[in-house]
This record gives sequence, C-alpha cells and structure tokens, in this order.
Amino acid sequence: MKSEASSISKSQWWVLVVACLGWMFDTFDQRLFILARAPAMAKLLPASSDVIAQTQASTWMTAIFIAGWATGGLIFGFYGDRLGRVRTMAITITIYSLFTGLSATAQGLGDFALYRFLTGLGIGGEFAAGAALIAEILPAKVRPYALGLMQATAVLGTLLGTICSLFIEVTATYAGVDGWRLLFVIGALPALVLIPLRMNVRESDAWLATREQARRGHLTLGGFRALFKLPWRRASLVGITLGFSGQLGIWAIGTWSPELMRLVMASEGYLSAAERSRVIGGGLIVKDLASAFGIMIFTWAAERYGRRPAFAVSFVSSIAAVLICFGGMRETAQIWWMMPLLGLTVWSVLGGFSLYFPELFPTSLRASGIGLCYNVARYLTAAGILGMGQLLTLFAGAGFAQPLRPAAILLSTGYLLGLGVLWWAPETKGEPLPS
Repeated sequence: MKSEASSISKSQWWVLVVACLGWMFDTFDQRLFILARAPAMAKLLPASSDVIAQTQASTWMTAIFIAGWATGGLIFGFYGDRLGRVRTMAITITIYSLFTGLSATAQGLGDFALYRFLTGLGIGGEFAAGAALIAEILPAKVRPYALGLMQATAVLGTLLGTICSLFIEVTATYAGVDGWRLLFVIGALPALVLIPLRMNVRESDAWLATREQARRGHLTLGGFRALFKLPWRRASLVGITLGFSGQLGIWAIGTWSPELMRLVMASEGYLSAAERSRVIGGGLIVKDLASAFGIMIFTWAAERYGRRPAFAVSFVSSIAAVLICFGGMRETAQIWWMMPLLGLTVWSVLGGFSLYFPELFPTSLRASGIGLCYNVARYLTAAGILGMGQLLTLFAGAGFAQPLRPAAILLSTGYLLGLGVLWWAPETKGEPLPS
C-alpha cells in the first residue's frame, strides 16, 4: 500500500483531502443534530409537553432531516453529472453550512423543521459528488482504500461533534443563549474553510471527457430514468435495497444510543445530570473510534474477499450487536465495551456504500446512481424512523417500561432484507469502473 500511495500526485491528494473534509463536516452536523434534538424539542414545544411528546417530535424532526438528505442526494446527484463533481460539492457545502447556522435561530417546530430539511439537502448532495470525484481521479489500486478513508473521516466529524458537546452542554445556557443553539452556530463554520479550499480542486478527466461526448450528442449526462433501464436496473435496485437495510440500522436504531445510555444510567440512579452528560459523551467517542475501525475493516475485507461477503458479515454482526446492546445493556460499566461493539458493526456498512456504489455505474450516471442508491433508501429510512416512534408508543402501551429496547431489536430484522438481496448483487472486486 505504501508504494501505491506514493504514486498519487499532489493534485490527487488535494482532491482526496477536500472531499474527505466535506464529508467529515457533513457528519459533524449530523452529530450536532442528534445531540441537540432532545433539548431543542424541550425548548420549542409548549412547556406542558411530556417526555413522550418530546420523543415523538424528535422522531419527526429526524425523519424530516433524513427526507431532506434524500431529496438533496437525488437533486444534486443529478447535477453532479450535469454540472460536474467539483462545482456541485461547492454548492452543497454552502447550503448545509448556511442552514445549520440558521437552525440556531429557530423559534418553533415549523422553522426548525424547515432548516433541518434544507440542511439535509446540502448533506445529501455532497456525498455523491465527493465519492464520484474520488473514484474517478484516484488510481484503481488505491481507489477502494481512498473511498474507505473518505467514509472513515466521516467518523471524525461525529467525534468532533461529540467533543464540542463536552465543552458546550446542550441543556445549559451561556449568557442567555441555549447550548444547543451554540452548537448549531459552530456547525456553520465549515463553509469558511471548505469553499476557499475548493478553488484548487480540479475536475475529473473522466467527467470532462464524458461531458465532451454529451456535447457531441453521443450520450446524456445524468438522469434517473436510465438507471431503471437495462443494463443498470439490477445495480440500481440492489443498491437501493442495500442502502435502506444499512441506513435503517444506523438511523432508526444506532442513533438512539444516547437515549439507551440515559436509560441505563437513570435505572441506576446515582449519576448527576453533568455526570450523565460526560458518560454519554465518552460512550459516543469510543463508539465513533470503533466505527472508523469498522469502516476500514469492511474496506479491507471487501478488497480481500469480495464486496458481497463483506456486506453479509456486516449485516449479520450488526444484528448480533443490536441484540447484545439494546437487549443486554443494564449497567453503566457495560457502556464502555457495548458502545464500541455497536460502532464496529452497525456503522461498518458505510464503508461498503462509499466503495460499492461508485463501482456500479458509468461516468455519465455515476453521481446520479450514487445519489439514487444512497437517497431513495433514505426516504424508506425516514419511514422507518417514524416507525420507530410508533413502535415506542406501541411497546409503551403494551406495558414495557423501556420500549426503546424491543423497538430497536424488532427493527434490526431489516438487516435480513440486505442479506437477501446479496444473491442478486454484482461482484465488482477487481473490476474496472464502468465507463
């Protein structure tokens, strides 16, 4: 790997750095939102609202955010093929930074939901453009590891968000300003860094050549209709299903890990609010670090054994981890090994998305195809998130003292769908990118 890395030019390294930073700051916003949503709902809802109402509102806000992400992924996936990868990255970074900042100004559920939807637009579009750019510019031998690195740096974004929350307590106030609002202000800063850096990123030669062919009338850039026609229909349907199965686990199950830790500590009853906040922050940090390892392990396994076996192991291990963590976490001490287990497994599939989706589609449809697989699945995931809210109500009504546990375990059956579709998934290990 060292000799292969030395073959990467300075301009290629620069592309990799900027694309990784773009996706890292995307996930920085995601973590800020996950940490801020509960105190934000407590502030923006009427004072008489109970915990169930706040949880339901948090569920709706998460679903709206994911729906915006899905919409942005489709729209800017299309424009990533039409306008180019670099220009699209700049547009999407500006959008998500702007509306992350505006989230701090929300005065009610309506404007908060609007800002989160528009933030999602930018985040969803940035990944497709960045992944397509890396896939096309980096040499074939290092491409899988570069895409895995891009996804792994996303974990640095979530880690950065958690570290910020250790210094700015989301439920506290600072000079009369809510802590969760300050976190969103910080989340607006990436645009100040990334937009100037983008000026030195060049467009991929593959896309420039394909654009020239399109100008001559030999093909069409972008679009979704072609993705559901032969020969790309199979790849599209497989990608959408894999995307849904993996993201359901992350968003409808994995992102409720702070609430799981709160349940455990509340049942023990001896930690103060400040101590609970520190334990949750620490638990998320060790989970994030394990997630980075999980993504890189997936990348290594996919290169050694194939994409399909790597997905299969990821899905099976994720089911086991959800059963162990949401079914068995009863003591605060267990957080320190169960949270890394959850990160190592449930988040590992992200390495598969960044590696596999660009390998399924030709240059003229690559950003559109990545956007389709990643983001049609997100609409389905948003429905799954709302389903989580309904399951919480259902299990609470059935007498479960901690309905989060059975709800998460039931939703983990969604991984079986991903396992089933692998039968039809094309194996792309060792194959060149479709041109």
